[in-house]
Amino acid sequence: MATVAFIGLGNMGSGMAANLLRAGHALKVYDLNEGAIAALQEQGATPAASVSEAATGVDAVVTMLPAGQHVKSVYMGDKGILDTVSSGTILMDCSTIDVDSAREVIAAATAAGLDMVDAPVSGGVAAAAGGTLTFMVGGTETAFAAAKPYLDAMGANIIHAGDAGAGQAAKICNNMMLAIQMISVSEALVLAEKLGLSAQKLFDISSKASGQCWSLTSYCPVPGPVPTSPANNDYKAGFAAAMMLKDLRLAREAAASSGATTPLGELSEKLYTAYADAGNAGKDFSGIINMLREGEV
Repeated sequence: MATVAFIGLGNMGSGMAANLLRAGHALKVYDLNEGAIAALQEQGATPAASVSEAATGVDAVVTMLPAGQHVKSVYMGDKGILDTVSSGTILMDCSTIDVDSAREVIAAATAAGLDMVDAPVSGGVAAAAGGTLTFMVGGTETAFAAAKPYLDAMGANIIHAGDAGAGQAAKICNNMMLAIQMISVSEALVLAEKLGLSAQKLFDISSKASGQCWSLTSYCPVPGPVPTSPANNDYKAGFAAAMMLKDLRLAREAAASSGATTPLGELSEKLYTAYADAGNAGKDFSGIINMLREGEV
């Protein structure tokens, strides 16, 4: 098995790192949160005191960071990953960031003679812990082949989306669709309530009719029809509203830079901004149904 550096041990990264350990890899971990490092150390990981220490003498590097500026700093900054890793190390950034930053970092890695992929994920915290994430991967065929064995240890669906940045493009397009669909499902369920139609009856009909979508059948925003949805647990976040809002902002920025028109994406961003600003940033994104039900739009 290989030695892997994992940098960024947040809610998603911690579960992903643990799955690399379960797959038999030796793991070196680094995060600004010492508690997150200690939790992985208890599971068998080796703690590192810096990015450069984590990235020294490893076969692969995985990063899971908040935004493009953090990714660029960790890879391209002084004593960063590109200054540290050995030739032949495969680099995998699993953060969700803007397409331009992803392409910039991969170009720098390529110039340094290193293979790298952008590989953002879909599935949420439960999938990260369970090793069932979907990875959307951008990079060359060679880089994808080198990254795939490590991604297989953390996910159930590993999809090569195309060249550098294609993984990020797929992620923000997918999540823009998800946000729009969740709002449409929520609006329909609230309307059904007002018309005296039960949520279960609408679910039974629409889940087998043309209104069917993942936001309804797998993540229904009202308690009952889908017992595993956050609606049955007071909207405890599987995917926080703040994270959805981040992705919608990235989609808007990408649309502006590429000349695409995304009116529903922009409206969804406005609605999720209102929802998050009302104190719900840490709640699951499906909880936006409550704002719509209360007419606070």
